[in-house]
Amino acid sequence: MSKIQNISGFMGKMQPSATLSITSKAKELKAAGRDICSMSAGEPDFDTPQAIKDACIKALEEGKIGYTPASGLPELRQAVADKFMKENNIKTSMAQCVVAPGAKFSVFTAVATLCGPGDEVILLSPYWVSYPEMVTATGAKIVVIETKAENNFEVTEEQLAAAVTENTKLLILNSPSNPCGSIYSLETLQMIAKSAIDNDYMVLSDEIYEKLVFDEKYPHISIASLSDEINERTITVNGLSKAYSMTGWRLGYLTAPLWLAKRIIAFQSHTTSNATTFAQYGALEALKGSVDDEVEAMRQAFAERSKLIYELVNDIDGLSAVKPTGAFYLFIDVSSFGLNDEEFADRLLEEYEVAAIPGAPFGAPGFIRLSYACDEATIRKAVQRLAACCDSLR
Repeated sequence: MSKIQNISGFMGKMQPSATLSITSKAKELKAAGRDICSMSAGEPDFDTPQAIKDACIKALEEGKIGYTPASGLPELRQAVADKFMKENNIKTSMAQCVVAPGAKFSVFTAVATLCGPGDEVILLSPYWVSYPEMVTATGAKIVVIETKAENNFEVTEEQLAAAVTENTKLLILNSPSNPCGSIYSLETLQMIAKSAIDNDYMVLSDEIYEKLVFDEKYPHISIASLSDEINERTITVNGLSKAYSMTGWRLGYLTAPLWLAKRIIAFQSHTTSNATTFAQYGALEALKGSVDDEVEAMRQAFAERSKLIYELVNDIDGLSAVKPTGAFYLFIDVSSFGLNDEEFADRLLEEYEVAAIPGAPFGAPGFIRLSYACDEATIRKAVQRLAACCDSLR
């Protein structure tokens, strides 16, 4: 092997996404004739609402296929700003909002334009698998706080105080959470906000699952809405993929303080340029509110599935899970069976034909994540097979 092959920059050290890898493997097995229950993908099983598709088709037919500003169509950026102000009570403006090819890219541009070598970024485990890879790509140091199931996977004041240093630049927050399905309480958000203000660091709030909430006791609250002081220190990321079933459209957006939004726009102008032009017209239709009834119907379906899978899984001896109050994931403790989470997930897939994501890539060894973005019949079949797998290990 030549020496050049041993050299890599920060971004050359990134590892493939565990969720995408396992989802791809499940699809390959299914294509080969295996009866796979795919519980791995974070992708709604609903079609994109027709009005959104029609708006995109209309844009294509009208020849709206050229470049837009790197930050997105002005009218879409204004719609994003209006959404943040009306729905999330976040003070912002069109100039502070940036449309991107996916919320994942919105998260990355914020991290990349804010952090670098010598900086520290706090991640709250369990965390989404892409956060540590994004931080690693910037050369910043990852500081992990391990949250506990008995505390709804919420960070405590003592844990946060112990993790913050003079080098802390950013804390990444995801509520509703992937992989836990948990929603942070107002009290915890207020505590994080106070820490960020007092210690002069930023918060990135990933709110991609905000519309998928199931319990009135656990409402979604945007941390940037709590005060002007925390708003000035918060990047709020959202997108169209989950709530509007537009995963393949690749459309995300964010709002940030103006000084940082300008950096993000510059970064995007040299990397992706604009998100797909005609897709942006579909996003504009979505944010107008014309499909809100369909979004609510999807939310209700996920709420019913959440209740079903939680009850079925918690009836299996040896398994335990915190009741999800948002998103569409159940995070299950499988540590009682004598296998690590990767071994358990491999056995579940190869022998029982259920695709699940092990907890280690989320920073939570001993757990697996099941996605219930699938129909009720698949949920019941998958849980029956999960029970059989557990029986074989006793």
